[in-house]
Amino acid sequence: MSSPILLWFRQDLRLYDNSALLEAVKQNTPILPVYILDDDNADEFKLGGASRLWLHHSLNALNKNLNGHLHVYKGDAKNIIPKIIENTGIKTVYWNRCYEPWRIQRDKAIKSTLSEQDIEVKSFNSSLLWEPWQIQTQSKTPYKVFTPFYKKGCLAEPPPPKPQSIPKDIEFVSDHHSFETELDNLGLTPKIEWDKQMLEHWDISEDGAQATFKTFLESGLKGYKEKRDNPHLSNVSRLSPYLHFGEISPRDIWHTARDYAKAHDIPERDIDHFCSELAWREFSYHLLYHFPDLPRKNLQDKFDKFPWSDPDAKKLKAWQQGQTGYPIIDAAMRELWQTGYMHNRCRMIVASFLVKNMLVHWHHGEDWFWDCLFDADLANNSASWQWVAGCGADAAPYFRIFNPILQSAKFDPEGIYIKKHVPELSQLPAKHIHAPWEAPKDILQKAGIELGQEYPKPILDLKATRERALDAYEHIKQSD
Repeated sequence: MSSPILLWFRQDLRLYDNSALLEAVKQNTPILPVYILDDDNADEFKLGGASRLWLHHSLNALNKNLNGHLHVYKGDAKNIIPKIIENTGIKTVYWNRCYEPWRIQRDKAIKSTLSEQDIEVKSFNSSLLWEPWQIQTQSKTPYKVFTPFYKKGCLAEPPPPKPQSIPKDIEFVSDHHSFETELDNLGLTPKIEWDKQMLEHWDISEDGAQATFKTFLESGLKGYKEKRDNPHLSNVSRLSPYLHFGEISPRDIWHTARDYAKAHDIPERDIDHFCSELAWREFSYHLLYHFPDLPRKNLQDKFDKFPWSDPDAKKLKAWQQGQTGYPIIDAAMRELWQTGYMHNRCRMIVASFLVKNMLVHWHHGEDWFWDCLFDADLANNSASWQWVAGCGADAAPYFRIFNPILQSAKFDPEGIYIKKHVPELSQLPAKHIHAPWEAPKDILQKAGIELGQEYPKPILDLKATRERALDAYEHIKQSD
């Protein structure tokens, strides 16, 4: 029998359709499953608070699925992996690829070091449908517009491989302990117990991912195209945190959703639109790979001259805490705070409010989401904030400014979503819930609301701030 294989888990915390795991098992040799918390090398994009919490529970679930054989370390992977090899005599290392710029650089350095020691290293794709370098324009350049990326690029490629089952009879290395640490000693859970309410909304595990997916297929896929923008409805998958941490495979989602749609007569427009949302994730990784400065640098250079305002600390805090006086904004920001998640339509609304009505640089929103979202993903988060700010690839025109009152009335007409997350407005009639300051005094009194007391007055004027944003945009247009 050949020497054991070190299997390095990263953003692939599952057994089903895990390419590196499957290939390791095929070698008919014991496996040493390892996870290394080494995001100290990630500079300013070290894991946020919500991500750390999710990771803790995800690792715990993975360890159970591995029958307690997961070995956890904290520190620089470039140092830890050679030490493990030195202690075990392992000659082979497998992992699934990650695509953040700092991880790519780290992985290249590890591969180079191990190759010099005659250690075999193999990496696999288990996180994306298509590799970021695989999709190119006819002129062999990266795409910057989503629709041709998807239709002329992705869909012109062979379909993603079918997902593969969990391997049977995994043999583990059982006598290795060396310098690993305990999961609780990674420091992933908060010292102040703010996490209890958030955890009530999730089953953080591979099984939880599959259960969430099943629920979406049965109650959310049909009608997805028309209803996905309504935050009070169940026509969203809520799979984004599971996808980010790899508790579910994108290949599994792609093929299983298509098979389900075919078997249950789901309209083609629904499954096509759902798959295009998976492709937006692919597009984000495509952009991050080809433009590694995406998390901080405007893709459109003209926005480098945009006259952002210095954030008003009080107003920025009101936005973060859901106290802006605009109910749909406040409901969305409180959903984020309470659940670690925010509906996608609401993400666009609150982002537009911050970067356009408040004229605050998109970095501030990006950083807040990075810390608070369970699905905080460097590619998606960066590409999406640049999209809303108008400075990214295939971005919404800057002059497209979401009106939170109109958006609220259109996508949450009865105020169901608002009342769920802003309970102080629960007695307000739907007619007035989108703009409480316009409600007659007797209606407010009957609902038990005094503006400025039970619920804040608006922190800004939509019309005036919209004009200010458009004037700022004219500034950079004239400077071209």
